[in-house]
Amino acid sequence: MKRNLYLILAISAAMWWVSQSNLTGAMAAATEKHAFTPDAVQYGPAPSFVAPGAQLAVLEGNPLATSGDYTVRLKMPDGYRIAPHWHPKRENVTVISGTLKFGMGDRFDETSMMSFPAGSFAYLDPDMHHYVMASGDVVVQIHGMAPVQFNYINPEDDPSRKK
Repeated sequence: MKRNLYLILAISAAMWWVSQSNLTGAMAAATEKHAFTPDAVQYGPAPSFVAPGAQLAVLEGNPLATSGDYTVRLKMPDGYRIAPHWHPKRENVTVISGTLKFGMGDRFDETSMMSFPAGSFAYLDPDMHHYVMASGDVVVQIHGMAPVQFNYINPEDDPSRKK
């Protein structure tokens, strides 16, 4: 009886050790595969082709490369706006947190904007004229094919031209 108890304890200890090893291995594998928890996403200043005040994190690829996939997160403060613009390549947007207001057309019209809460997804085909505004603090994840290009309907709205 005592021998069976020791055997059960030994097997239990071995199983616990294996499960801990697998958990540690899985965490290391997630890091090696470029997996991110929300607190591990590192934001920096957004590029000059969007207005100052937003922050950008590149999760995958290089959005400014000549080709390849990219995934970024854009963090915008309440009231942040991006003027009417379009992209030559498809843009896929997921609202991670907050509410993103979205409008279509060549003129910023807050009264015609639709609200997209966290969890919403949209894809914008090439050349689709649109504009956005943050309602509260907003984080969106954008993925697509590089290079990212912003073409403002009104060139005067392009923040990179204002120096």
